[in-house]
Order: sequence, then structure tokens, then C-alpha cells
Amino acid sequence: MPYNNASDTLNPRKGHRLIDIPAHDPFVLAHRETNTYYLFTTGIPELTDLSRNGVLAYKSKNLLDWDGPYVVFEVPDGTWAHPQHGTWAPEVHLYQGKYYLFVTLHNRNTKLAEPPEVWNTNHLRGTTIAVSDSPEGPFELLKTDGPMPPKNFMTLDGTLYVDEDKKPWMVYCHEWIQVIDGTFEAIPLKDDLSAASGEPQHLFKASDAPWINTERKPDVRPTVYVSDGCQLYRTKGGHLVMLWSSYNKEGYVQTIARSRSGKLAGPWEQLDPLVVGDSGHGMLFKTFEGDWMLILHHPFSTPESRAKIYDVEETEDSFRVIKARVDLHN
Repeated sequence: MPYNNASDTLNPRKGHRLIDIPAHDPFVLAHRETNTYYLFTTGIPELTDLSRNGVLAYKSKNLLDWDGPYVVFEVPDGTWAHPQHGTWAPEVHLYQGKYYLFVTLHNRNTKLAEPPEVWNTNHLRGTTIAVSDSPEGPFELLKTDGPMPPKNFMTLDGTLYVDEDKKPWMVYCHEWIQVIDGTFEAIPLKDDLSAASGEPQHLFKASDAPWINTERKPDVRPTVYVSDGCQLYRTKGGHLVMLWSSYNKEGYVQTIARSRSGKLAGPWEQLDPLVVGDSGHGMLFKTFEGDWMLILHHPFSTPESRAKIYDVEETEDSFRVIKARVDLHN
């Protein structure tokens, strides 16, 4: 049974508010051709009428009233991923005239070789890419034999970055579950995004943030540092920044880093968090009026998690959160 009306994929409805929509890792695509905002989030059988994991979309003209949910992707049979094991961090990018869904898939039945110290059992996890002619899907996987990062890496939250030479990259998180101190890495992609075209490059590690707080377990070692939710943007001053999430003493945090060189390779410097208080995995988007907004989820737990939107100011070399848009949430 659906969790509520906003989870009922068999009966999409008009007029949902963000407070109605169970949303984790929310991503907004502003579709200028139709003046429509698309909100993408995870679709799971436990909260919906889906029989397998997928991706849901909601549509809005004003960021206030949302129609949906619409199923734009379901994990198919016959691939490396298990249809019942999850779809994390969906995001949709317009690239060379088509729409590309980046989504983290899993197969808990395929165990990975483990390094000497691990948090728990490693299994196959990574971001893959699907394509459609429309933001409403259906999206079809470009690669079915494994994720874009190396198969033996336990990774998540891959995103698209196109560099100054128009070269596409997937930037992703290397799981703290596997590497203890979670990292951010980038792998070059073929021009059609169908596969990787080179080796991963290390960008930075979660413990580089001076405010970082470990997920402490009193009777368990080693200590770990979480890396989540990378998104990259170029400021009006030409500076390259990355949104990402981890934990400080109060809980989940939305933070930001900046490349000192202005290039993907960095080096990267860690700035002060943007939003605290069990909030994170956010992304920035521009409204049709040209204003920057940040969307993230709060709290972290499911099904309580909801999307929250903040007004954001773009500076020469970063972004600054102004306030939460309370009018959009109620």
C-alpha cells in the first residue's frame, strides 16, 4: 500500500506540497521548454505500489504545487543490479539533446573482496546511467554489466560534470564502508556517456573538512568518515565548487568545497557548512526567473524525510544560503 497519496504511482494527483512527498536525495531539473520543474526522488516498494525499485518524478510550474508521482525508471531484470536492492540519488541532466538519469544501483548478493579494515560487508554498489528523449522517461540503461566506476569499488551518488574542454566526467563518492575515510573521485566518460574512458582520479577525502565528526561507535573500530552527495557548479566569478554531505557533531550536514585551481583536479579547500541540523544531500538549481535555490532533504530518516528549499545568493567564488522558503513547504 502507498505511504500516502503522494506515493501512489497508480493514481498520480495534482496539488501535492513538499510536506506531502517522501523525498530522499531530491534533485530538481528546470525544464525551460515547458516552464516545468521536475523533482526526482527514489521510488521504493516499501512506500509505494511499485513491485521493484525505481525513480519517481513530480512536476510543478511554481515549486509550490506538485503533480505526481510518475514512474520514470524501474530497475530491469537481466542486469548487474538487483531490482529489489535500491535506487539511490537519482538525478537527470540534459546533455547533447538527451536526458540522462544518473542513479546508484546495488546488488547485495554480489560480495566484493574486502580490504583489511572495513565497516561491514562490501557488496556491489555504484552509479549507472540511463537515457531518454524526455525528462519524463522512460529511461533505459546505457550499460548493463556494471556501474560506471570500477566494479570492485563500492561507490555511490555519481553526478555529471562537463569540464572546460567539454569533456564529460562522472564525479562520485567512494564509500566509507569500503575505504573507511570516504573520498570523492572523478572518472572520465565517453562522449556519449555509455562507459568510462579512463581511470578514476582522487579529488579529496571527507576527513579534509575541519569540522567533520565521525560516526562514532563505542565498541567498533576503525573510525569512519562519510562522503555523500557530490554536485559541481561554476560560480559567476569562474570558481568551481562542490556541494557534499557528511556529519558534524549535530548530525547530517550540507557543506561545500572549492577548487583552488578552478579545475576538477583541485586542490580542494573545505568551506563552512551551508545547512546543518540533520539536513543534506542537496543540489542547486536556477528558477525560471534566474534565482538560485538549494534543495535538500530533512530529516535523514525515511519515510519522514522531506525536500526543503532555500533561497541562495551566488557570490564571486561560492554560494551562500539566505533562508529556508517556508512558504513552499507547508
